[in-house]
Amino acid sequence: MPSVMLRRNEDGQISFYVAKKDLEETISTIEFEADDKWGGEIELADGSKYYLEPLDEAPKLPTTLRVKRL
Repeated sequence: MPSVMLRRNEDGQISFYVAKKDLEETISTIEFEADDKWGGEIELADGSKYYLEPLDEAPKLPTTLRVKRL
């Protein structure tokens, strides 16, 4: 389960960065993106998918979280 850093880029999109793989990509979809439930299946712009255990609220960015590759 890699640790990833999530932050907003200059375009207002969420950037997904995995340091050990030197992978930085924009998130295209998040399964749950409400104020009371955030996370689930995440799809990146390159088509790869990850899973983030849903959080009770949207995180304050930037933040580092653990995800699972699907």
